[in-house]
Amino acid sequence: MSSIIYSILSIYIFIVMGYLAKMSFKEQIDDKTITLLNVYFLQVFLTFWGLLIHPVDITLLYAPSIYLFVVIIALSISALFAYKLFKDKKEYSIAMVAAIIGNTGNLGIPINIAIFGEASIPYTTVVNLVNVFVVYTIGVFYYSRGSFDTKTSLKNIFKLPILWAAILAIILSSNGYKPSDIVLNTLMMGAYASMTMQLFLFGIYLYGTKIKEISKKLVLWVLMFKFLILPSVTFIVLYYVELDHMIKGIIFIELMMPLAVANVNLASLYECKPRVVTALVFISSLVFLGMIFLGVKVLEYI
Repeated sequence: MSSIIYSILSIYIFIVMGYLAKMSFKEQIDDKTITLLNVYFLQVFLTFWGLLIHPVDITLLYAPSIYLFVVIIALSISALFAYKLFKDKKEYSIAMVAAIIGNTGNLGIPINIAIFGEASIPYTTVVNLVNVFVVYTIGVFYYSRGSFDTKTSLKNIFKLPILWAAILAIILSSNGYKPSDIVLNTLMMGAYASMTMQLFLFGIYLYGTKIKEISKKLVLWVLMFKFLILPSVTFIVLYYVELDHMIKGIIFIELMMPLAVANVNLASLYECKPRVVTALVFISSLVFLGMIFLGVKVLEYI
């Protein structure tokens, strides 16, 4: 259990550094510039590195297909209630998609290693791949809808280079491409820079965020959806699926991950209340510290 805690706390170092940087230099640090550099440039390296470091094995795709199936069910449930609960356009967009975009990469992969060992890596990698597509299709659409119409929001999905980078990386990997050590090292440099910048950006937005001013209804909805509705749907689906227990456990844990920092990136990019989203990511991360141990106990009954 201590390894799970260390995996979580290790990423908070960079969040604290981002917070301190913004507190020290204030307006000298431009939040939007960091977002643009990360989303349009560095995350391309992260995408290539993440998809090329391990070959895409078609036999592993059963796990992410179940993950995607649960996400679609959860999104449908969210659509039934969010429209009635949230009249503000931006709050509705956040309510629809924030809880679905979990931290399956930076946090999900090390936590699954801590629980299931290195045998989990191939499965967490492909689940994270599906989550990348969820983020940059469904996530982009809804966060964009907070500020734009439907047509523009659909166009925004195809404007981001990350989606095209992911498609190209999958094609290369499927055709047996193995990058050289020099290429991998270059991609790794960009990937780690992207992950670090994401965490820094989270800390930057966290500074000045006033949690008390955020809609309590929105906080309650996102937390309830993230840690009650989504795990319940996942449990029911996995209970009736014939699958190796470890793979079931990986899917369940990945869908329990707290809100990803990618939520902040998209909210900032499309001006969909990024400070509110930052607060939600922070609160969900704190709640997760307790929920993960309950989640591990639930694995016995799947």
